[in-house]
Amino acid sequence: MTVVVAIDGPAGSGKSSVSRAAALELGFDYLDTGAAYRAFAWLVREHGVDPLDEEDVLDELGRFDYAIATDPAERWVRVGSTDVTSSIREPRISAVVSSVARIPGVRAHITAIFHRLIAAAGDGIVVEGRDITTVVAPDAAVRILLTASPEARAARRAGELGTDTVSIAAAIATRDATDARVVDFMTAAPGVTTVDSTDLDFDGTVAAVVALVHQTEGTAP
Repeated sequence: MTVVVAIDGPAGSGKSSVSRAAALELGFDYLDTGAAYRAFAWLVREHGVDPLDEEDVLDELGRFDYAIATDPAERWVRVGSTDVTSSIREPRISAVVSSVARIPGVRAHITAIFHRLIAAAGDGIVVEGRDITTVVAPDAAVRILLTASPEARAARRAGELGTDTVSIAAAIATRDATDARVVDFMTAAPGVTTVDSTDLDFDGTVAAVVALVHQTEGTAP
């Protein structure tokens, strides 16, 4: 039976890098759910669709042929035959992804994609993103809210992007406010364990996640 580790958290909390590293250590698959919303936003932009036009956006779902690497040692995302691994991280996509992701029909369609990917996993899979512990995988063996103070999140993201902390802090605050209208990613749901990485380094955060997996009965690989 596949062990599912569900990890939620706000922007800049380190979800992706920590989850990937934990999956590698555990020998599990890894699923970055945010990439699917970015890939769909890319398709919407590629076809010249207004991301605020809900009806036209929903029409694009039938053309969303999505694939992603679930091996944590690999990094690729495709829409049809097009590799969009880098394209979905461009500012023009970041600017519209929240508008697309807020649409209930989009979230339902993409959640069904996640369920298929999870069902195809091997011994275990680490799934990270937003509303993972409550909507995508509410029955996961391990459910974690990975968070950190706004200051720590801004400093880490600024370090990754090589820009100033002030502008990143403003961008994170805007993203949090926008996404909070769709999902509650700052409060741990019942049964979800909070890992606050404000005072932890990267290795310490990964170790905390891996320890929770091993501590959960029947989840050690």
